[in-house]
Parts: sequence; C-alpha cells; structure tokens
Amino acid sequence: MSPLPTIVHLDADAFFVSCELALKPELRGTKCAVGGRERGIISSASYEARACGVYTPMPTQRALKVCPDLIMLPHTAGLYGKVSHQMFDLCETLTPLVQRNSIDEGYLDLGPCCFESAAEIELRVRGLQQRIAAELQIPVSFGIATNKLVSQIASKLRKPRGFVVVPPGTEAAFLAPLSIGKLPGIGAKTEAALNARGLRLIGEIVGKADRELESLFGDSWREMLATARGEDGRAVHTDHEDAKSYSQQETFFADVADFAEIERVAKRMVDELLPKVREDKKRVRTMTVKVRYPDFTQETHGRSLADATDLEAPFYPLVAPLLREAWTKKLPLRLVSVRFSNVEDGGQQLEMFAETDEKRRRLAGVLDKLNNRGRNAVVQHGHQLGAKKE
Repeated sequence: MSPLPTIVHLDADAFFVSCELALKPELRGTKCAVGGRERGIISSASYEARACGVYTPMPTQRALKVCPDLIMLPHTAGLYGKVSHQMFDLCETLTPLVQRNSIDEGYLDLGPCCFESAAEIELRVRGLQQRIAAELQIPVSFGIATNKLVSQIASKLRKPRGFVVVPPGTEAAFLAPLSIGKLPGIGAKTEAALNARGLRLIGEIVGKADRELESLFGDSWREMLATARGEDGRAVHTDHEDAKSYSQQETFFADVADFAEIERVAKRMVDELLPKVREDKKRVRTMTVKVRYPDFTQETHGRSLADATDLEAPFYPLVAPLLREAWTKKLPLRLVSVRFSNVEDGGQQLEMFAETDEKRRRLAGVLDKLNNRGRNAVVQHGHQLGAKKE
C-alpha cells in the first residue's frame, strides 16, 4: 500500500485579529489590527490591512501613517489562549496526536486514524477546518503532506483559509518552483544574498553540485539540500508545553534587529501569559526567553525567582537581561518567545510578602477583568500603572 499524506500543519489566519473579530463581527472586511495605539507595535493585522502595507511587528505609529483609516483593537487579556485551547481541542477530536507548536500553529498526525485513502484524509481535514470556522469563527489554513516541513510550507501558500495537499512522492516537485525564501531558515537578507548569487528557486538548490552548495551554505549544505528535496524525519509529538508551562512565541514577518522592539514584544507576552497563570490558580518561578536567527539557529536563557508568583512585576526586570543573554549573535531575529515554567499550585506566599502580594494580586485581578471587557488594556509595569506596551 502506498504511503498516505498523514502529517497536517494548522496555521490560524491573523489569529489575534481573528479572535477579536469573532467578538466584533461588524468589523469583518475592514482594515484593522491588534496592538498598542500610542507606543506599541502591531501584533496582528487583518489581510485588508496587510494589503495596505501593515505588517507585524511594525510600530503602530508607522502603521497609522501607512494606513490612516486603520482600526486599532486592544489586546483582550485571556482571549487568545482560551481560543487556542478550544481550537486544538477540536483538532484532538480528529486525532490524538496533536502537537501544539504555539498559540496559533500546530501539527496533527493522522497515522493512528487508519484512514484508507488520501481522499478520506482530505475530507476529514476539510471538515475540521469548517468546524473551527463554525464554532470559533476563526479562519485557519491547512497543509497536508508526508512530513512536517512540507505540510508547514503548504499551509502558508494560500492564506487565508488555505487548503493545500501535497501527494506522497511529489515533495521535491512541489517545492521546486517556490522562491527560496519559503524554506525555514531563509530570512529576507539571506534570500537577497542568495538571489544575488543567482539562486532564486528551491529547485535550483537540488541542481547544484556539492562543492557549489558548500560555498553557498557552508557546513549546513547537506541539511539544506535535504530540505530542498522535501525530506524531514521529525515526528509529531504530543508532549506540548502548555501541560507543564505557559509559553508564547512570535515569528516576525521580516527579521528584526531593534532591541527595544523585541523587548516590547517579549513584555507583551508577559502581559498575556500571567493572566492565564492567575486564571488557572497557578504560580510560576522560571522565565525563559528564546530567540531564533534567520539561519534558524536559536538560543535560550532563563532565570528563576526565589519564590513562585502569579504576578507580572517580578518578571518585568528580567526581560531585558534575558534577551541580552540569549541574543548573543550580531544578527537580527526571526522569532522570540517567552516561557514560564516550574509551575506550582497557587498556595500561600511567604508571610513577609503575603500582604503586599495579595494587594498586587487583587489589583491584577481588576485589570484582568477590565481587559476582558474589551477596554483599553492596562498593565502594571514594575510597581506603576501605565499604558500597556503591546
């Protein structure tokens, strides 16, 4: 029996914006974006706004100049994590093997489902896509192939609401006519440099001699050649981090070299993750920052507090130092993520801090409720209140 395309990549379309539009359907079809209006950055933009040149993580003030009629939507605290869980829970009604890669992306392995044909797989995945749209009002794109690499590239080709199936044995042919920038690890600057050396399409990698590939990609030329052929042996794993930790990551539309901009993104992740920790009645002790470079290498650095907490204030001062310790190469970043681990049940704090922390916790709870009502998001930065930096 010939192999079936059993690896599925799910990629939610403009996820943060889509979540907000599910609450505000009257704004569908408009140029809108999620982010901080005054000093923030764009976290997510509708496809109508993207057509006007708005992208992530563009500073909001620049976005408003590019698109003066852009409708800015504040982050709704707790909403995105809730919708993400619901979305992946629906995926688990199709297969038990679901890898939650990030808040809006993941993989499904349909191998255990014993589907008999590619047509049956396509029918079932289309049904899942329609169910997510009907129940959550969230558009998602799917790529279906024999491995993670090809399914991920396929899911991003025809967004929004994309659906691309790559039949087994056609992986290299599918990739060949695509621009080289579609490959993981090839950022805008790397793509421009390769273009300058006459390499524009993925298929052209396969046609190069080994010596020429080595001159282009160095020691990693064999891995790049295998990638261009559509080869990938990684398995879908279900040990998703949200069972043991709280994490969020952002892949940038264009590589970012501005430290302040990256710091704003990381702090915004702190703002969005800690309300979920409080909602679950947990506390966390360790914060880890991960950065990924255009060549797809990555570095992480973490620090632990003496005592676990569910408050933002103890973690804000760690953001910049952790970024500096993780961001060691003089290269722009393709991705940044924040993860909270060493999760504990919410118990009593040490007596000497209990009263102060309880006051902060009550204040944080009020802010969480305000954010959940859709008002302008506010957050505690250190010990002061201020506009939330998106």
